[in-house]
Amino acid sequence: MISYKQAYQLTLEHIQPLGDETVDLIAAVGRITAEDLRGRVDSPSVDVSLKDGYAIHSVDIANALSTKPVRLKLIGTVAAGGKWDGEVQRSEALRILSGAPVPLGADAIVSEEFTEMLGKFVEVTGDASPGRNILNRGTDVWIGQLLVSKGDRLHPPVVGFLAAAGYQRMPVIKQPRIAILAIGDEVIAPGQPLVDGKLYASNLTTLAAWCVQFGFGVETFVVGDSEIEIRDTLESCLEKYDALLTSGGTWKGERDLVVRVLDRLGWEKIYHRVRIGPGKAIGFGLYKEKPVFCLPGGPPSNQMAFLQLALPGLQKMAGYKKFGLPQCTAQMSEDIHGQINWTQFMHGCLSKKPYGIIFHPKKPKSRLQNMANAEAIVAIPEGQDTISKSSPVQVQLLKEFP
Repeated sequence: MISYKQAYQLTLEHIQPLGDETVDLIAAVGRITAEDLRGRVDSPSVDVSLKDGYAIHSVDIANALSTKPVRLKLIGTVAAGGKWDGEVQRSEALRILSGAPVPLGADAIVSEEFTEMLGKFVEVTGDASPGRNILNRGTDVWIGQLLVSKGDRLHPPVVGFLAAAGYQRMPVIKQPRIAILAIGDEVIAPGQPLVDGKLYASNLTTLAAWCVQFGFGVETFVVGDSEIEIRDTLESCLEKYDALLTSGGTWKGERDLVVRVLDRLGWEKIYHRVRIGPGKAIGFGLYKEKPVFCLPGGPPSNQMAFLQLALPGLQKMAGYKKFGLPQCTAQMSEDIHGQINWTQFMHGCLSKKPYGIIFHPKKPKSRLQNMANAEAIVAIPEGQDTISKSSPVQVQLLKEFP
């Protein structure tokens, strides 16, 4: 049995990102960039007006006041998408709408609230310094500007930014396609009639939900306690999918068959059993050069083993730069205790106080309710058996916390 740190390092050492593919910009939301992305165009492509108003020479209205307006000759109108072919001369004004190109000669835009149109003239009652209300070419993005670094995850505002920068398709890391197998004669797929002695494969659904949340493709299977059925399903899935998760059948009992089958198939077993609680029965290896994570069947062990070891590996496959759940700093609400030769993970809830975020450990009553209601996880690392009340800790966030 190895330590959590060793298992974590071995997981990342044996998994590499998948190749890249080019997708439409909208399909890139939530994906990981495969290369640095730089501006392809200047945006805006010319100097444009930020306001509805008048393009003028700033010197003409430098002394304009409500009590002493300056009258300028109105020479025309230009709207967004249009163009004024002439040049604004001294003592002239061109009506301009927001987003329209700034005409030659003008060096400022005076907002229309400081103006009054009088036939072929406009009276200005306030000044506008040089550059006022003008968005210069390339202000939002310029050619060659680094916009997104390789390994960044794309969020909707960034996708819009890339559209402005000239992108319609872009390279991203392929999303892992993951097969998840629930092992056991006692489990049935959700939606099937439930008979006495059976239970729904909630682990299967939880794992699939986590995979979907991180953008991985997923398909689920329920497999009985049969070496032949397990072997055939394993081999079939690893022909079609990039990685495999199994749930249940990883301990030492006579019906714990998964690792035994993989051993007979000749997989490269990296580790099996880790000094973590819950989740110690986890196994990891490569079969046909594809990652296989064998997760224990108890719900807390199943989810914790996935989050702490399988998820970082799958994230690396998907091109992530940071692995695991998002984290924040909190303070302990009370003392918590673990085993000094073990990494102990504990579910909890969070509260917000004027002096910071507080982590409240959950007292496990129902396994599934405890997991469903938890907001965060704290770890007591190997070599330490206590974290004291009010101590600062890094907690992993299971949900968004305001």
